[in-house]
Amino acid sequence: MMPVFPDIINDHLKAIERIVNNDETAPVPKGFQVGIDLGTADIVLIVTDTNGRPLAAFLEWAEVVRDGIVLDYWGAVEIVKRLVTKAEQKLNIKIESAVTSYPPGTDSRTSKNVLIAAGLQVEAIIDEPSSVAHLLQIENGAVVDIGGGTTGISVVQDKKIVYTADEATGGRHITLTLAGNRKISYEHAEELKLNGPADEIRAVISPVFQKMSDIVQSHIKGRNVKKIYFTGGTCCFPGADRIFKEELDGMEIILPYHPLYLTPLAIASYNKG
Repeated sequence: MMPVFPDIINDHLKAIERIVNNDETAPVPKGFQVGIDLGTADIVLIVTDTNGRPLAAFLEWAEVVRDGIVLDYWGAVEIVKRLVTKAEQKLNIKIESAVTSYPPGTDSRTSKNVLIAAGLQVEAIIDEPSSVAHLLQIENGAVVDIGGGTTGISVVQDKKIVYTADEATGGRHITLTLAGNRKISYEHAEELKLNGPADEIRAVISPVFQKMSDIVQSHIKGRNVKKIYFTGGTCCFPGADRIFKEELDGMEIILPYHPLYLTPLAIASYNKG
């Protein structure tokens, strides 16, 4: 049986799943925090209360960022503005600042500039896997964040981030593999990946997950890592955790209830102080 995340974090992830893109009015009684995750496949805004409980979550799928580089700068800005407006209207608040993140090894100014152009102050900026390490209060281990286009890795020793890295591999590469195997369009392959028969698809894309495992192994080698916490939308694929367990032999593999929302939650919950 796979180890589980802390119950309170999984409860927050279940709450996000229930409220994502729900614009029904729900005014905030007290303070709040805002996190904005500029991902390769989507942009997510989450508002939490001061205890980290999700109050609002809005997601828009868009390929405006790739490998840590904004391909459509103004497209990203406009999406952030739309998500901010939706959250403000839902919670009857004024959002003037937010926390954001970036893939390790890339220029953090990319995310910072998008938020500033959207009219927001940047309260803090942290690399994506390190935000998860902070949220989970990891003492020793590694966080692996597999998104649409990149895989971020942070190694924690004695509660301190001692190593970060980013590799250009993720969900996009799985879709490309599936498209090539089935000789179909990228868009068709993406739909098949999300909604097709998991057992048949797994046989095709398992080598990509195995390659990801090799990459992770190369980055944690010699760093005395025993536990690996996985996050990111690509980890939502059924059976991904079993592949990682097989390939990363001897490691304790830990996966949250809904990996897609863990990093955005961590960003929104990041303690600026």
